[in-house]
Parts: sequence; C-alpha cells; structure tokens
Amino acid sequence: MNVQTLIKTSEYHDSVKLMLVARELSRLPGVRDAAVVMGTEANKSLLEQSGLLSQPAQAATPNDLVLVVAAEDQEVAKAALKTAEALLARRAEPAGGGLDFRPRTLRSAVKAQPEANVAVISIAGRFAADEARQALAEGLHVLLFSDNVSLEDEISLKRMAHEKGLLLMGPGAGTAILNGVALGFANRLPRGPVGVVSAAGTGLQEVTTLLARQGVGISQGIGTGGRDLREDVGGIMMLDGLQALQEDPETRVILLVSKPPAPSVTARILEQASTGRKPTVVCFLGGTVPAAPKILPARTLQEAALTAAAALKGETGKVQESLDQEQAGLQERANRVVEALTGTRTRLRGLFSGGTLAYEAQVIWRSLLSEPVFSNAPLDPIHQMSDSARSQGHTIVDLGEEEFTVGRPHPMIDQDLRLRRILQEAQDPEVAVLLLDLVLGYGAHPDPAGELSEAIRKAREAGIAVVASVTGTEEDPQGFCRQTRILRDVGVEVCESNAAAAQLAGLIVTRLERAGAARGR
Repeated sequence: MNVQTLIKTSEYHDSVKLMLVARELSRLPGVRDAAVVMGTEANKSLLEQSGLLSQPAQAATPNDLVLVVAAEDQEVAKAALKTAEALLARRAEPAGGGLDFRPRTLRSAVKAQPEANVAVISIAGRFAADEARQALAEGLHVLLFSDNVSLEDEISLKRMAHEKGLLLMGPGAGTAILNGVALGFANRLPRGPVGVVSAAGTGLQEVTTLLARQGVGISQGIGTGGRDLREDVGGIMMLDGLQALQEDPETRVILLVSKPPAPSVTARILEQASTGRKPTVVCFLGGTVPAAPKILPARTLQEAALTAAAALKGETGKVQESLDQEQAGLQERANRVVEALTGTRTRLRGLFSGGTLAYEAQVIWRSLLSEPVFSNAPLDPIHQMSDSARSQGHTIVDLGEEEFTVGRPHPMIDQDLRLRRILQEAQDPEVAVLLLDLVLGYGAHPDPAGELSEAIRKAREAGIAVVASVTGTEEDPQGFCRQTRILRDVGVEVCESNAAAAQLAGLIVTRLERAGAARGR
C-alpha cells in the first residue's frame, strides 16, 4: 500500500466539506483509505492508528490542512490527491440553481428578511463573537453554534442579550426548538406543555424525545451552552429562559437540564424556580438538588422525562415504581448477556457522540463499578485519559469534544472516528462490553445504525457485548424503529434510554468481575 501526503499550510475549509471530500476519495478505484483533516494532535494520533501518518503529516500544525491517501500504487495515490485539490477548490452551488439571493453579511440578511428574529451562527470561533454581537444589536435572538469562543466574550454577549431581553444561546449550543422550529441538532417533536431549558444539547434531545415517546410534546426547548452555569457566567441564560417559561401561557411544566452548576448558581436557579407557580423538574446530572417548593429533583435524563410527564397528571409518586420495574428487567437482561459471553474479558468502553450522554453514563458507572472510569471529559480530573486515542481500564470517550472536532464534523454527522474506534476496541482482549449512543434528528447522519452495523458485527464476532440507546423519534428522518431494528439485527442490546443502556452495560461488567473473582478463589 502506497501512502501519499499533501500539506496545505494555513488553509481552512468547512469541516463538512472536508468530510465529503474524504468520502469521495475513499470511493475512487484503487484507494484503500483517505483522510482530509486539520493537523491537530488528535487528528495526527488517528492518522497514526490508521497507518496514514507520514513524516510531512507529523510536522503539520493545527492551522495546516492535511490530505493523505493510501492506495494500491503511487500513481493512484497522486491522482487522488489531485482530485482532492479540485474538490476543495470547487465552490458550492447556491440553492435554487443560483437564483436565490445569498447575503454576504448579517446586516444585509436582516434587510432582506426583516421579519426574522433569530440568527444561527456557525463559523470559526475566532470570528463568531463579533457576528453574535452584531446580531444582538440588530434585535435578534442568537443560537451561537460555534465553539472556541472566549469566556470573556460569552459573558459580554450574555449580559448584552439580557439587557435587551434577548436570548444568547451558546457558545457551543447545538440544539434549540423555538415555537416548534428545530435549530441545530434537533428532533421532530410534537408541540405540548413542557418547556425545557438545557445547558446540554444532547441532554435536551434525550429528555424531549423520551417525552415524545410518552406522547408528551414541548412548548420551547432553549439551549444555553455548556458554560452558562459556571460561577463567572452566572447562569444568565438559564435564569432568563426559566423566567420566560414561567411567564409562557403554553408551558405547564418546566424541565431544567445541566451538569452540576456552581453552588451559587444552583441557589439562584432554585430560588427563581421556587417563586413560580409551575412544577419544575431539575436534573443536574451527578449533582444534588435540595428540596424546595415546586422543585422535582431527577437523577437521570430518563427520570427527568418521566417526572415531567407524571407532573402533568399529578402522578409523580409513580415514577420510582416505574424505574424499579425497569431495573428488575435490566438485571435479568444482564444475566442473559453474561451467560452468552465466553473468556475472561471484564473491561467496559463507551464511545459517545453526545457529550451529555457520555457524562450521564459516567455518573451511573461511578456508582456501579469497583474501578474508576477514565475519560477525555472525566467527572474528576484525576481520571483524565493520558491519551484520548487509546483507552485504559474502563473508559468513556466523548468524540464530540473539541480535540476531535477541530477541522472535522461533529460525530453525529461524521461517524468515521467512531467506526475506527469500534474496530480498535474490538482488538483489545480486555474489552467485554461496548456502549454506544445513536442520536437521530435534523442535521445528524442519515443512517447511523446502518453505517455502524458492519463494525458492530465485527466487534460481536470478537466476543464483545454491544449495548446502545437511540435518542430520537419515529418522525425523525432516520426513523427510530428502523434504527433500533438495524442494531438488534447485528446483536446489539438496545435500551429505551441512555441511562438504561449505561445501567445495563455496568451490570454486565459487575457480573463478569464477580465471576472472575470467584474463579480466582
């Protein structure tokens, strides 16, 4: 196999374009593998594992575009690189055959669409704050999808939005559903009486799709960005979103989702929630929610969705009974899976596209497993992975972290990293269980289960149990039932929620560990 590399210094392209170019190269006759990525350390580690890291690629900087092709001979590889250059140089055709007006600035867009009241900003982080500031000045709510925005800019923008009575959702806000309109990564959901404010994009998707599967719709879904509940930001958007839902006549129950906020921010949020007349479900994953009037604590995203639905009927006392019944069923499933496994494998690995889902799984495993869980986004810094490209012990990898997404689309769009990582984990003789999340909806991969199925089949042939959850609805473009059927057809244990999947995976491993200890005695 011949590997050829081309480095284009200080060249930037949209990450989705890079993904599409790499896919086109991989389809060329004689090409075995191809990568078109920025020269970050994480990307270079992935190239090394794939046998694509040449000396020029090793010397590339994060600002350099790296094109690598592995082909059956040198001529094919060089021709593929020329094709890549041509594809990168090609300009996208405007929608409507070039007849539609495409404004070049935000100001001209506002003039062209004076009725618009929301701006979605998804550009390189170093430019995003200025555009967001301009949008707020124009009187627009902002969904700031971009990450790599400084904390100082975030605080300044959110204070400006608060003063103007606007929402500044983000930075890194991947999901919002406003007046039934889905923005960013979002699902096709019914309208209804539950309003959600979330500092976690996939957390918002998980609770709203679980509600939808119970027949409950949402009034609004407001994303705040992951840093909003830090001490220095102060929960500005969580508080503003909460107040807006308290005043919204279409919202009967409010649901708040976040990782544990700073203590002072928690106090302000709970104080605001308790002053309202509406029941407020609070899910601060891994954190403690003190008792307060109108506050309904939830430990997991699944419990949050169940509690919100029950609050509409005044039946919150039945939630724990439902969770206990599910737990009994998971115990039985774990026993069946363990009986079918052979060998002495005991390690647990999670490969996630949703950062909040990865965090929730860590919270659940922390209470189940006898050994620590390592991660590139750990609950405790002492459990930081030494190398995000290689698992150690029990491991959860959040493939949506910035180290993996610089110059590369989010893993909910581009599954190449996870495909390679599944095969990597399948070769590890210690791995017993693999935990995956699939997130459906607008903007996500059109057939995630279908693309992952072959890699999963190989992992199953290696003797690994695979557990997964699917975040989505039947109305999503990918189809919830179709995706779950594909997974089950290749032997995956599919659970109704991410929390249940994490529980099942953890239970399987604890039983394997006990069996190993018994053999040792």
